[in-house]
Amino acid sequence: MRLVRLFSVVLLLGFAALPPLHAQSASPYSVTVPVPDTSDTQRNDAFATALGQVLVRVAGGQDLRDKAGYDDALKNAAALVLHFQYARAATGMSLQVDFAPGAVRHLVGSLGVTGNVGARPPVLLMVRGSDGQLLDKTALAGLAAAAAARGYGVAYVDPANAPDPAKVDAADPATLVAINQQYHTGLVLLGSLHDGSADWTLVSGGKAQRWTDKAAAEDALLTHAGNGVVDRIGRQLNVIGATVSNEKLWVSGLGSAMDYAGLLNVLGADPSVRSVATLGAENDGMLFEVKAAMPADALAANLAASGRLIRAPAHPGTDASLRWLH
Repeated sequence: MRLVRLFSVVLLLGFAALPPLHAQSASPYSVTVPVPDTSDTQRNDAFATALGQVLVRVAGGQDLRDKAGYDDALKNAAALVLHFQYARAATGMSLQVDFAPGAVRHLVGSLGVTGNVGARPPVLLMVRGSDGQLLDKTALAGLAAAAAARGYGVAYVDPANAPDPAKVDAADPATLVAINQQYHTGLVLLGSLHDGSADWTLVSGGKAQRWTDKAAAEDALLTHAGNGVVDRIGRQLNVIGATVSNEKLWVSGLGSAMDYAGLLNVLGADPSVRSVATLGAENDGMLFEVKAAMPADALAANLAASGRLIRAPAHPGTDASLRWLH
């Protein structure tokens, strides 16, 4: 009965916790531009013009036109549009375009703008030197600086309570739950330095990626690792495409309306998510229909990296399953 009562509360609350799909006119993500007609060509040109204006706003006035990837982003502006509407204007016709805030912040960050352009979980560092001892913040400064330059912060494992590295390397679910709860992230970099080489494992969204690097100096190995971890996170998680699909997402571990509201906040902050609808509830789980610009498996990995959710066993009739962490 507990989830029945929770679901009743959810229905009363509606989806107030999720950012509105239709941005208000004062939003930096909403732009009105003139258009000569309603053809597809003119609409796509208007989307590109509008996105260029929004990017300047979100980047704090910075000119991003010389950034690598800027032109391609404008060509694919339609993938970031939440809503558009034509209107009559004094000089003809106009088009109001509302962009997805999370997707825009993600894009600004990918163009190399540093600062708070969207909440990203930190990467927990568990790196051992050639003597087998965990390296501290000072020793890992080069790795942290390289990751920070690409928009990712780091966290440092507590040596007195470090997780079992073998379980981290195996992406053991119970170990990842404990890491999520203590460090609020689903991103872990496990490293072992040797003379002139290093073995790395990145656990991202419940999956492990492994690689080996070689360099003459330890500083170079750590700098390479900082860049390598961001590259690999990007390849796994940042797969936002132009096609929006409907995914069935099952989330267990929801024990209250506060849990539900917190989950909606996490979903609303993901740059790929366009809308969320609650379909039903059973025991401590709820079924959602999520419209997202990435496939279900990548979406689940993205959400698990937030530190508030973890991958869960498959639930019948769904595309992906997660468990909410209190």
